[in-house]
Amino acid sequence: MTDVLTTRAMDATGASYFDGDVPQPREVTLALTQGQSLLEITLDDGQVVEWPLTEVRALPDISGRAQYVLCWTGDPLARLVSPNPFLLSALPQANRRAPPKGRGRLIKWAVAAVAAVALQIFVLVPLLADNMARFIPIEGERALGEATFGHIREALDETGLSPIDVCTAEAGTAALNELVAKISGDRAFRQDVTIAVLDHEMVNAFALPGGYVVLFRGLIDAADGPDEVAAVVAHEIGHVISRDPTRHALRSAGSIGVLGLLFGDFAGGAAVLFLTERLIAAQYSQAAETAADIFAHEALEDASISPAALGRMFENLQGEHGDRSGVAAHFLTHPAMGERIRAARAAVDPDGTYFPSMPDASWAALQNICK
Repeated sequence: MTDVLTTRAMDATGASYFDGDVPQPREVTLALTQGQSLLEITLDDGQVVEWPLTEVRALPDISGRAQYVLCWTGDPLARLVSPNPFLLSALPQANRRAPPKGRGRLIKWAVAAVAAVALQIFVLVPLLADNMARFIPIEGERALGEATFGHIREALDETGLSPIDVCTAEAGTAALNELVAKISGDRAFRQDVTIAVLDHEMVNAFALPGGYVVLFRGLIDAADGPDEVAAVVAHEIGHVISRDPTRHALRSAGSIGVLGLLFGDFAGGAAVLFLTERLIAAQYSQAAETAADIFAHEALEDASISPAALGRMFENLQGEHGDRSGVAAHFLTHPAMGERIRAARAAVDPDGTYFPSMPDASWAALQNICK
């Protein structure tokens, strides 16, 4: 039931309604209905227009006639014009800002855009990278590794004047190459393994596309003996033969491309720095890390080096950096360090005979490879 209010606020004397189609005012009767939640506008021909009070807004009177102009957010053209100054007192929502139109649609589009970017970065880019890695020729993969190695040396230089040094002491380099040959054995790799030591205190090691294995001086300094370094080298060679670095580099480059389209800041130096950080702190899948560990266990066993050395290295890192955090090294991420230590110990043959991975003189030379 509609009750016509006779208060001063609802006094429609002089009030006019414009429907937005015909530029002609129409006399109206005003009422508040449904528990004063609707403004009911009855036109001179009996037609009734209902405006929800929460959606009625006041507009400035651009005609300069000191009138009060109201609109309904659901009809951008219709206007209610009244000289009654008490009308606004009955419409408490009138002076609030109208909610932006299409906000729900904008939210939906924003969610869809975020979902599309996530789909590209986390699903499509990895899938494309995994397939592309199979078809990259050895020469192209090697060139990618060489270029990335150079960028990493430049990025790690704190002075900005020259790339950090590659440690090349002759005796230490010979000891390291002999270690790689001993671990590799008679296995036929797709490409030769090239190992290098960078003169940096970071406790880390990583593999790059093209057969590169990179150690930091800090990792050699942190090792309790040559077998622990041998175990880490074997683990990184495991990544090399599985081509994990190549897939990771392609995924990172693809992600950079997607982000570059969004932010426009990944076309030059920022892209290089981002890719460099991603490769140094590479976080492979649990399956890739487990496979690299298994290869290391087998390679060490075949070389008569105790696979437990990998567990001992992990124990040292765990004691200093915790189970899953610390230095930016992918072999500190997943699976959990405790699981990997137990797996390394379990790989030891109780009846096996093991020897040091290198003589004391060679270990001393490797420790001084950067001097």
